[in-house]
Amino acid sequence: MVLTVLILAMMTRATLAFNCTREHLQNVATQYVDLMSTGQHDRFENMNYSIQYVENNKTANLLSGTPAFGMYVDFNRSLLDTTQCKTFTEIIVTDLLHPYVIHTQMTFDSEGNVELIDSIVTDKGDWAFNATGARYWNAQETWDEIPLNKRDSREVVKGAGDAYADRFNDVTVHVPFGTPCARLEGGAYTGRGNLSANTCELGGLPSNIPLVNRRYVVDEVMGVVDIFMGFTGLDRTQNDVGVPDSHLFRIEGSKIRYVHTASACFVDGCGMNGTGLPPVKRTGEAFFG
Repeated sequence: MVLTVLILAMMTRATLAFNCTREHLQNVATQYVDLMSTGQHDRFENMNYSIQYVENNKTANLLSGTPAFGMYVDFNRSLLDTTQCKTFTEIIVTDLLHPYVIHTQMTFDSEGNVELIDSIVTDKGDWAFNATGARYWNAQETWDEIPLNKRDSREVVKGAGDAYADRFNDVTVHVPFGTPCARLEGGAYTGRGNLSANTCELGGLPSNIPLVNRRYVVDEVMGVVDIFMGFTGLDRTQNDVGVPDSHLFRIEGSKIRYVHTASACFVDGCGMNGTGLPPVKRTGEAFFG
């Protein structure tokens, strides 16, 4: 009996040892930004000894991958998912020597240490890449905390992002776009014509493009969901393979307000001999990310 009580007490202490709070997640997200800024992984205190690093859907070495280089981070934004104990961080680097737009999801273990860093790393040659444009348009947007009485549920926030992704493979799906609404793809911005009344209701979206292998970070406090996925057909050199892709959605009043994307092509220009947002036709429709 005494032994049973002791075992239960130890299990209880282990269960209570780590509480996945916003404060903890923000602290570790800050450590990640420091890692990217300095390249010094030894300063990352909350790192699991067997941490896995994935870059553009391929297992990589944290000591020789992009986080090892160090870079001047012009802009960063982190979002916190206490339900899954995950974070999302958006990083923009405009250094002319090597600009980047990086989206990262981090997954935590039961002790509050990072066990997986999963990054979409985009640079010159990737879909609509323009770090300077990404930084500029980011600065025009408002991503404040959603007031408690106006906050959507986790299900609503996640559902809005899923609806957008599902629409690419099913024309009957209703996407809850708000007005105004703007999409930032790499450095291309759909809201530049009218920041106060632009809409994301774009015609000509494809109807047979599955967006697969979705991984989520949902932050209800900020009204945001990030979805890592495979964007099938975005790179014309491998039409049947999902391009490493991140779609970040800001939801306000149950409607999509902002969309940010980062898509890592298999070859420069995604096989289209260019890096812009081309009006390529597919079964009579314009193709957008």
